Amino acid sequence: MTRTSSAPVVTRTSSALLRSPVAALLAVLLAASGVLLGAGGAQAAGYRYWSFWEGDGKSWAYATQGPSLVRPDDGTVQGFRFAVSEDSADADRPRHAPDFGAICADTPAKGGAKRVALVIDPGTAEDAPAGEKPPALRTACAQVAPDASSAEALASVAKPLRYDSSAMICAISGYPKSGCGEQVSGDGSKKDGSGKDGSGKPSAPEASSAPAADDGGSGGGPSAGLLLGIGAVLLLGVAAVFQARRRR
Repeated sequence: MTRTSSAPVVTRTSSALLRSPVAALLAVLLAASGVLLGAGGAQAAGYRYWSFWEGDGKSWAYATQGPSLVRPDDGTVQGFRFAVSEDSADADRPRHAPDFGAICADTPAKGGAKRVALVIDPGTAEDAPAGEKPPALRTACAQVAPDASSAEALASVAKPLRYDSSAMICAISGYPKSGCGEQVSGDGSKKDGSGKDGSGKPSAPEASSAPAADDGGSGGGPSAGLLLGIGAVLLLGVAAVFQARRRR
């Protein structure tokens, strides 16, 4: 009677001891995966900069060249928007319609000159550097020489302009007072870094005024390397479970 009753107790104890480390291992693996996924989501970052846009009368398109290279025709509408964006695809558009007729209504055509309608949008308080308040959005009709660039048209109506050593536009009409394409983390805190253009290189008007996502991916989701790491961890967990079962 004693032997008969003790056998099931030994079996249950062995199973419990076997399941316990396996369950603990799986719990650790799941916790590690959660930490890795959370770290991937926290990597989102952007750049605070002036982006450059071209209007077609109805909508805005991100400029493929910088304002110092573009030679706009008479009747062109162009926009500048200050905001925090991850890359050109994520950039905020100017918050005013690209309507040449309305913007240049009070500036009659003149021989030997061209008119370029400009929308200058300093953005919102959320995008402003610490301690600064964005000025109001405004429009202007620049009347400049026929061969003038977009940068020259902007300078004729929105001084002072500020550039960095690579010719990236940093401030329009003195805003912001400091900084130039600095990297900003997802929670709004400033990080080390600089503005980048649409190709991922340091930004300059000659290339494009847009930063681009880092090669490692800063779009807010886990990178491919992170996902591979999580997959490897989970595979190790599965292997441990099968190994434990074989030892029963």
